[in-house]
Amino acid sequence: MKWRTLIIAGLGLALALYLVWYVGLGAILAAAVAVGWGGFALLCLGSVALFGLLGSAWHVLLPASSGAGAWIFVRARLVRDSASEVLPFSQLGGIALGVRALVLQGVSASLASASLIVDVTTEMLAQIAYLALGIAIVSARLPRTSIVTSLTRAALISLALGAIAGVLFLAVQRYGQRITARIAAAVARGAGQVVAAVGASLDAIYRSPGRVAASLGLHIGGWIGNALVAWMAFRLIGSRIELASVVAIESLVAAARSVGVLVPNALGVQEAAYTVLTPLFGAGAELGLAVSLLKRARDIVLGVPVLLVWQAIEGRRALAGAAVAESDESLS
Repeated sequence: MKWRTLIIAGLGLALALYLVWYVGLGAILAAAVAVGWGGFALLCLGSVALFGLLGSAWHVLLPASSGAGAWIFVRARLVRDSASEVLPFSQLGGIALGVRALVLQGVSASLASASLIVDVTTEMLAQIAYLALGIAIVSARLPRTSIVTSLTRAALISLALGAIAGVLFLAVQRYGQRITARIAAAVARGAGQVVAAVGASLDAIYRSPGRVAASLGLHIGGWIGNALVAWMAFRLIGSRIELASVVAIESLVAAARSVGVLVPNALGVQEAAYTVLTPLFGAGAELGLAVSLLKRARDIVLGVPVLLVWQAIEGRRALAGAAVAESDESLS
């Protein structure tokens, strides 16, 4: 791991620990423990259901002729998110493992890469809509204090930047492929062909706007579902906060995590967002940090087994490859 990543992770951890100390560890733990094992299991089940939705949003992008089942994409999404949330690198690292998971299931590398690019795009566009909904709720429900005004302004700036980034990302996918292929070909032999293959797969996906729209709709449902799970967590720890308020909180927390994309596991970023946002909607900061703690625990409970299975699969493939290489060497 690079020193820069370690430093960023250390700063994030320091911020998270400071917030826990400032708000009060006892109050946070008391709220989190109030959920109970049954409540925590319910939160985990809700998250598993969300993975089914997110995997379907990815799978729907592929034509029926691909022959790839939806379950393959659900598992790839599990690997992708587990790596991003559990392993000590940024959210970008999980994306590579997501593609790898598809390739191991027989999906071509070009189609796996292209479908992931479009999936990330539709999820980004869905998050923009989700953030817009959150801003609308903040504007409608909260008094115009100085902190709310500053928060709304920052959220609007994030919304505008996100929209610009989304448009540019789409433009690069649609119109920048030839330039990218030429640059890649000049840098490394054969790289241009790889980029061209991914570009051809991108074109094939975008020629089915209905599938892209379906992916977008499923991702919007995924964001709302994420808010439902968070609302369930708030209710289980004893808060009477309304669902609309949780939608606003979660949309802004998600935006903060996106801004802090280079921070491993969004450590400290997520905690700071909950500390600031939950009191604005009538819930104590300790409840927000308790929900954040429950999310971290859920990510570990779901993510670690997924990554252990993934490691076992990769290890078995490596051993099989070594055995084949040794056999070939002995024959020669």
